[in-house]
Amino acid sequence: MYTVLVTGGAGFIGGNFVHLLLAQTPWRVVTLDKLTYAGNLETLAAVLDHPRQVFVQGDIGDCALVGQLFTDYEINAVVNFAAESHVDRSIDGPAEFIATNVVGTFNLLEQARACWARRDEAARRAFRFLHVSTDEVYGSLGDTGRFTEATPYAPNSPYAASKAASDHLVRAWFHTYGLPVLTTNCSNNYGPYQFPEKLIPLMIQKARAGEPLPIYGDGANVRDWLYVTDHCRAILRVLQAGTPGEVYNVGGDSERSNLQVVDTLCALLDELLPASPHCPHAGLKSFVTDRPGHDRRYAIDASKLQRELDWAPQETFETGLRRTVQWYLDHDDWCGRVLDESYRGERLGTAS
Repeated sequence: MYTVLVTGGAGFIGGNFVHLLLAQTPWRVVTLDKLTYAGNLETLAAVLDHPRQVFVQGDIGDCALVGQLFTDYEINAVVNFAAESHVDRSIDGPAEFIATNVVGTFNLLEQARACWARRDEAARRAFRFLHVSTDEVYGSLGDTGRFTEATPYAPNSPYAASKAASDHLVRAWFHTYGLPVLTTNCSNNYGPYQFPEKLIPLMIQKARAGEPLPIYGDGANVRDWLYVTDHCRAILRVLQAGTPGEVYNVGGDSERSNLQVVDTLCALLDELLPASPHCPHAGLKSFVTDRPGHDRRYAIDASKLQRELDWAPQETFETGLRRTVQWYLDHDDWCGRVLDESYRGERLGTAS
C-alpha cells in the first residue's frame, strides 16, 4: 500500500490534508504530531479510527522514532507540515522555532535520506519529500508586484527566518544527495480547524464574546488569503505530479488588508448572528500598537502551479470566509476544547 507520512498532521493545514487524503486517495496515512498547543486530536476526531490512518504522537526531531516509522511502515512519501508557525510567538520565543523548523526538518531529511538510500532504483525514483513552507520567507513587498519562485529570500521575523533555513536545507538535500524533494510556499491560510491565535478565528471568537477586535497598526498590512482546502488540493497535486527539485508557490489570488478582512468578517457575523447584542460587530474594532518587523504586503504569483500542474483555487475570499465563519459558529465546542492555559486570546509578540 502506498503510504504517506504526514508530519504536523494534527495541526491546522496538516489536519485538513489528512482528511483530504483519506477522502480522495486509497493511500495509507501515517500521521505524526507532537501535540503541542496548536496540534490537537480534536482536529482528527472524525478519522482517528479510519482503517487507513495511523496516528503517532512524537517529535520530528526524535531520530529513533522517525527512523522507526520509515522502517515499520515503508514510507513512500513525506509531507512535512510540522512547524512552529505563529509570527507573534516567534518574537516572544524564537528558540522553539529554530528547534522545530530548522533542526527538526534536518532530522526528517536525514531519516528520509537513509530510508530512500536503502530502496531499490524504482522505489527511489517514486519516493517524494514535500516540504510545506510560507511566502513569509520572501520578505515584504511594496504596493505592486508578486512573489515568484525566483524571488530572493529576505525573511524579517524569527519565524520567517526559521522557515527560510529549512527551505534551504531541503534544496541542499536535493542538489547534494539527490533526494527527490518538492517545496511549496503558500500565502496566508484560513478555514476550519485553525488555532484561535491567528487573525480570522481570533476575531470570530472575540467578536462573539463582545471583546475588542485588535488590529495591528493602521490595519493596512496586506496578505494574499488562501482557503485551506484549496491549499491541500495544491499540495496533493504537487505530490502527485510535481518535478523533484522544483518549488511551487500556492496563492489564493485574494489580496486583502487586515482591515478589509475584519470588516468583511464583521459584516458576515452581523448577517449570521442578527440577534447578537454586539451588532454591528464593526463597532468592536480597536487599533493597537503594531508588532515589531511587521511586513507590509505579501502577494503570491501562483501561475507556475496553474500552468504546469493545472491547479487553481476553487474558493474566492468571500465564499471561503463565509464557509469559515459558519464552521466556527457551528463548532464552538471545538474552540473551547482546543484552548487551554497556553493561550486565552491575549496579545502576543510585543517584545521589542
